[in-house]
Amino acid sequence: MTLTDKTGAPVTVTKESDRFTVGVDGKTAGHTAYVERDGRRVFFHTEVSDGFEGRGLATLLIGAALAATRDEDVRIVPVCSMVAAYVDKHPEFAAIADEATPEIRESLPD
Repeated sequence: MTLTDKTGAPVTVTKESDRFTVGVDGKTAGHTAYVERDGRRVFFHTEVSDGFEGRGLATLLIGAALAATRDEDVRIVPVCSMVAAYVDKHPEFAAIADEATPEIRESLPD
């Protein structure tokens, strides 16, 4: 699937060991960070760098990250407010989403 932002620029989403990154024109424009806990992927922080806001990159990033996670048969825990809002607006991810327990929240990096 080819992704493009609101300006029509090609976008790449890449999975790394602790995050998915979004790139535009060969530059990393943002990321959504996660940790693996009890067989679930806990998304706890998403950000887009200054100069890339307003292009829909966070939405593209989160959508691709959640789809990749679902394709791996891994459940998600949307702690990040942007990820939680995305799940609320896209019911196809509700079936793989779990609530964050206090133990999960306490175990997250600062």
